[in-house]
Amino acid sequence: MTAPQPHLQLRPERPEDRPLLFALFAQSRAAEMALVDWTAEQQEAFLEHQFAAQTEAYRGAYAAGRFDVVEMDGLAIGRLYLADLGTDPRAELRIVDIALLPMWCGRGIGSRLLAAVLAEADAAGRPVSLHVEHWNPARRLYERLGFQPVSEDSVYVLMRRGQLKTAS
Repeated sequence: MTAPQPHLQLRPERPEDRPLLFALFAQSRAAEMALVDWTAEQQEAFLEHQFAAQTEAYRGAYAAGRFDVVEMDGLAIGRLYLADLGTDPRAELRIVDIALLPMWCGRGIGSRLLAAVLAEADAAGRPVSLHVEHWNPARRLYERLGFQPVSEDSVYVLMRRGQLKTAS
């Protein structure tokens, strides 16, 4: 007999989620912090400042976005941010951010979240896009899911799955 699959769900962020959201942000900058000769207090202050800036930027650029916390059996373990990039119901859906706490990575949770986003987009005939750092191992997953590079700069690759609809 196999164990039932844990219940995965999304819910809107709440103010009390700030410690989780900060931890997710800080883990994404851990490699960078390992390179600087700063005290723990200096690193914390820098990360707090950068976290606040990112939060403000996301809320400003994607005011109508979906800012959700990922829960596994009621335990908050990550975040998924999505944004509609247009008013047309077939406009591009952007995965702004997807992140899980390290202990939850490598368990197929990210794949399940992405599959749900892609199913939603496919049902509506919408393309999905995201930015990923060149070095990020998740890029291989995105490619397996059908994302293709569209453009890039020195840090990020813009990837898209599905075609943009053009006016006829």
